[in-house]
Amino acid sequence: MKKKLVVLTGAGISAESGIKTFRDSDGLWEGHDVMDVATPEGWNRNPALVLDFYNKRRQQLKEVQPNLGHQILAELENHFEVHIITQNVDDLHERAGSKEVLHLHGELLKVRSTANPNYILDWTEDLNFGDFDSNQNQLRPHIVWFGEEVPALDEAIAITKTADYFAVIGTSLQVYPAAGLIDFTAADVPVFYIDPKPNKIPTIRNPLDIIPEVASQGMETLKKKLIAFI
Repeated sequence: MKKKLVVLTGAGISAESGIKTFRDSDGLWEGHDVMDVATPEGWNRNPALVLDFYNKRRQQLKEVQPNLGHQILAELENHFEVHIITQNVDDLHERAGSKEVLHLHGELLKVRSTANPNYILDWTEDLNFGDFDSNQNQLRPHIVWFGEEVPALDEAIAITKTADYFAVIGTSLQVYPAAGLIDFTAADVPVFYIDPKPNKIPTIRNPLDIIPEVASQGMETLKKKLIAFI
């Protein structure tokens, strides 16, 4: 039976594909204050700006491709039962071939009803005013904005608890509750942390193997380390 590798990924793994992160640019995401485009207050204040912002992100996603980091994660399924928990809203993990991907913060290629959070549709084109659910309620991006609950958190915790190996790739571990997942790993589970500028992680639960490299290089290093366990 294959051992279970659980991987928490963040913006750093998608950055190498050309998708920008706001964490390195003073709270700006593609030139916008995240409070304007990634909060319920921003949506209520200027929904037209929010719709336009995510329409552009959706179009940008069509122009980028999975990188080596995504590809290695998919290849590791030949050796491990791999479960990816991602903070990213893109579909690059799926396009690289990963089969078990849980999106904590929503998905760019889905929309949902403003009245019913469980009314979710696949959506690949622009989302506009007048795009309604079956009860004539406006649709919104299927994104978990700052200040909103993370519906997939309980599932993510349950997956993390069953990990034989746990890896953190391309996330600063500063955004909660995702950052707290590491504390749900069993005490003897090896934990790997890939980041070119790793933060000090406030956990004493695990031996921590820090790999101070960008995601693609770090994944090559991690693959060698994991294969050595087999």
